[in-house]
Amino acid sequence: MDGNERTARIVSNALLINEKHCPLSFRTVDSIDNKKAMLLFYEQNNISIFKDIFIEQFEFAVKTYF
Repeated sequence: MDGNERTARIVSNALLINEKHCPLSFRTVDSIDNKKAMLLFYEQNNISIFKDIFIEQFEFAVKTYF
């Protein structure tokens, strides 16, 4: 029942690692920003904030992972 977000992150990291990219940890995401992104997605089917968070975290991971 619970775990969809964690499952999605594990799957996204598996896909990134499979393509020789670094995994994402989302450790610098503000909890309020994450909640706003979820609300926007669930209420308006809009992924724009999630997209911004993903890009920011990918850039952060590239800088800190290697």
